[in-house]
Amino acid sequence: MTKLSAVIITKNEAHIIANTLQSLAGITDNIVIVDNGSTDNTINICQQFNAHIICTDWKGYGETKNIGIDAAKYDWILGIDADEVIDEELKKAILQIDFSEEKNIFEMKFKNFFCNKWIRFGEWSGDKHIRLFNRKQVRWNNAAVHESLIFPVDTKKVSLKKGSILHYTTNSFDEHVEKTIRYAKQNAEKYFKQGKKANIVKLYLSPFFTFIKYYIFKLGFLDGWYGFLIAKNTAWYTYLKYKFLKEMIIKQNK
Repeated sequence: MTKLSAVIITKNEAHIIANTLQSLAGITDNIVIVDNGSTDNTINICQQFNAHIICTDWKGYGETKNIGIDAAKYDWILGIDADEVIDEELKKAILQIDFSEEKNIFEMKFKNFFCNKWIRFGEWSGDKHIRLFNRKQVRWNNAAVHESLIFPVDTKKVSLKKGSILHYTTNSFDEHVEKTIRYAKQNAEKYFKQGKKANIVKLYLSPFFTFIKYYIFKLGFLDGWYGFLIAKNTAWYTYLKYKFLKEMIIKQNK
């Protein structure tokens, strides 16, 4: 068994978490779940996979993931989300990794699904993320949303060529809309704390060019109706985050 720990944050993931945990079989004997108030069967399902479960209030994505990293049994951390599944090719690639160099970080390819349809073009195409690293060298920053990894300048990024993480983003358009609004509010709060402004360009031109970029130039139209919906929602998200930011600024100045 590879000496690495898997860290997952959860809240009401009973519909998908079993598939995620099952995909980790043979990779690790230490799964750390950081749960943020699930009211469905998430915790019971995780217990069936002998996961180490930590229940905590929501502290933002970066800080919450670091709680899981600190509680892990091993220094090598595989960070995945509750709606992500390791495919068999990627599992084999992970098992073949030489973990002797702790400054290596490992980037993995993604296949993103919208309502179980693989989205091959547009914003979600060619998606890659660093998901495997040594906690002695790497941590998440404390960003509440769009968190990122902090690592030394001499870190070596290794891209795994085979296999993918299968990311099942949403089960319905309504769920996608709900996530879009939630992330827009969270990002607006982040921008507000950073002192950013919401001008006319950001509110109206940025959404327009966002749609053109992903639907036309990145060939989102080749994914058909779903490609259109994703590009439209991404443009709407761009508008919403600046709309919410503007509302915060107006409220502060009253």
